[in-house]
Amino acid sequence: MLISAENVSFGFCGGSLLESVCFALNETDRVGLIGANGEGKTTLIRLLLGELEAEAGNIYRKNGIRIGYLPQNGGYDSENTVFEEMREVFAQDSKDIENLRRIEEQISKTQENSQEYRALSAKYETLNKRISARDSYNFEIRIRTVLNGMGFADFYNQRISTMSGGEKTRLKLCRLLLEDPELLILDEPTNHLDLKTLFWLEEYLAAYKGAILTVSHDRYFLDKLVSHIYEIENKKLCVFKGNYSKYKILKAEKTARLLKEYEKQQEERAHMQEYVDKNLVRASTTKMAQSRMKALEKMELIEKPFIPPLPPRFHFSYAEKPYENVLEVSALTLQAGEKTLFTNASFSLIRGEKCAIVGDNGTGKSTLLKELLKNKNPAIRFGRFVKTACYDQENANLDPENTVLYELWGRHVMSDQTKIRNILAQAGLVAEDMDKKVRMLSGGERAKLALAVFECENGNVLILDEPTNHLDLPARESLEAALKEFDGTVLFVSHDRYFINALANKVLEIENGQVTEFKGNYDDFSVFKNAQKSVQTIPAPSISQNSEQKNSYYRSKEERANDARKRARIKKIEDEIAALETEETSLNTDLADPTVTGNFNLLTEKCNRLEEIRMLLEKLYDEYETLI
Repeated sequence: MLISAENVSFGFCGGSLLESVCFALNETDRVGLIGANGEGKTTLIRLLLGELEAEAGNIYRKNGIRIGYLPQNGGYDSENTVFEEMREVFAQDSKDIENLRRIEEQISKTQENSQEYRALSAKYETLNKRISARDSYNFEIRIRTVLNGMGFADFYNQRISTMSGGEKTRLKLCRLLLEDPELLILDEPTNHLDLKTLFWLEEYLAAYKGAILTVSHDRYFLDKLVSHIYEIENKKLCVFKGNYSKYKILKAEKTARLLKEYEKQQEERAHMQEYVDKNLVRASTTKMAQSRMKALEKMELIEKPFIPPLPPRFHFSYAEKPYENVLEVSALTLQAGEKTLFTNASFSLIRGEKCAIVGDNGTGKSTLLKELLKNKNPAIRFGRFVKTACYDQENANLDPENTVLYELWGRHVMSDQTKIRNILAQAGLVAEDMDKKVRMLSGGERAKLALAVFECENGNVLILDEPTNHLDLPARESLEAALKEFDGTVLFVSHDRYFINALANKVLEIENGQVTEFKGNYDDFSVFKNAQKSVQTIPAPSISQNSEQKNSYYRSKEERANDARKRARIKKIEDEIAALETEETSLNTDLADPTVTGNFNLLTEKCNRLEEIRMLLEKLYDEYETLI
């Protein structure tokens, strides 16, 4: 065990933030820490690091534990070059290799079998074993592997002090990976990473020997990496076995079960209290009423389960439907200054398509959206009756000096204030926010305001640049659901692969100065890209409109059949789990019945069945986890 928490509580200024937190983090655990903004995720991390002291309870750490921590904006300043900074991690390795060479030279000048020769030989053997154990000779290969994987292949000799904040954060992560601590604590490690780097990081962390605790809003990353979810909600920490997708199922089932138990007890108490009220004053039933009163007093109350506040709600609509062909781009060449981003790009959008634009940072994704919105390039043609609405990741269209209410109302002066307030409230902005200046809002609040403004533009073609930035998980899922329900056309740039996979039915990739069109969602795109990596002879996909069959799938018939069998098995497992959990709940209810507890044979039978169900559920959970 690396770290454990026992009944840890903490708060600020007399207010409670965390209460009775308990968990144990072991050597190879992969944990995703989630919770709404302000619930205490960063505070818990600071408690684990020893930066804060718990008000109650205890935190135990393994003696000499090595922890590597990446804060959300965790870069650092240095006048070293990138490669020099990474070499510092292996300063002892360099010193050991240098000492070994020096001892070799001394041995060559010493008489064989002399006392000095034997002493030097012993030192040489000890040092050589340490170098072999640490694989010191290959430390430069390790540095290059990590730097190249994290996108620094062309930056070895750049001074760190000249880099951007995002680059410094990535570089900090590189150093942590090279330091190889027993526990990696990562706060939003996928920020500032393009898709290629994300793939590499996921593969690297999957093979990492130590434990990992990560805070992330990247649901795809959580699904791929973690085996447990720690959720902080309403000051409590709950542990769920499985990745994020499994957590969603287990959380919903747990909440439904607890609410049912609570409501059942409340109903039972109401019946008992009603009986007491009616019969306490009657001489013939006083004793029975008093007995019920004592039972009520002794009854252990079930706490009402916490129901989180409703997430933001969005709804996109339009007044006029465009023609079938919404957008046609033919032989477009795009430049940023003197740099050519891509050439001869051709693609199209038809009404109702939802298309994601992906590619490495700097390839021109956002620039392409801006060029489309300008609509001045002869290579770009929008169809008739197209009305575009744009969401900018920087929210540059918001006036920082406006109040929240006026920022939306000022754009729709003919609407009444009640309607505007309702739209803002549905977006997650409460009454207290209405008179705040826009500049006073947090990143998440500003994003919600920008989405409310965007929603009211009533575009039939929605163009979005990184719409999930700054949004917590419930807000991301609400936006995702609203865009899925929208029957117009959506063109968007996003690094959120879960969001892309759920929404897109077409993917445009910008790579090596070319724009390539893929039919299907993100999983289909990933299958093709992985196959392209492993088999370099796979031909590039055709984007001809007359080659629909080639465009529609890049998976073999056998792969599609395997996917179908996998989906069928997942559905069957979900049904079996639901049936077993229903039976488990029924058995637990029976075991509380005095008529059952008084019958030894019946009690034994039900206990055996309960144990059998738990074993079956464990096997099904494990299989489900491997499939998803």
